Amino acid sequence: MASTHWLDEVKWNDDGLVTAIAQDHQSGDVLMLAWMNRESLKLTLEEGIGVYWSRSRGKLWRKGESSGHTQRLVECRLDCDGDAILLKVEQMGGIACHTGRQSCFYKRLEGDDVELASWKAADPVQQDPESIYNNQ
Repeated sequence: MASTHWLDEVKWNDDGLVTAIAQDHQSGDVLMLAWMNRESLKLTLEEGIGVYWSRSRGKLWRKGESSGHTQRLVECRLDCDGDAILLKVEQMGGIACHTGRQSCFYKRLEGDDVELASWKAADPVQQDPESIYNNQ
């Protein structure tokens, strides 16, 4: 059986989770932030696709399992503190966000006055979310 001592180097939080950032391996765009547990991180490396832990559903989920927009793993990195994972991925299907946008980070804070600033959508919808998840 292969050694998985590298999993012990991750600083898991009290819930056994670690923050995971998915980044487009070519453009460098940050696509999304999710959570991983030991099993999802190990499966991500074994299967070569993004596998995450859904806190709201309390179960593993493979990115794209309902939309078909999977993430092919190119490289996995651990930050200097050991408490965040960076997955450099190829976003298959082009859409990472359930809102139909390329990235989940599509809102930009706008306004010169901190008291009056507000979040505005800075990136357009590329695909109607209803058409992405019509098989649910």
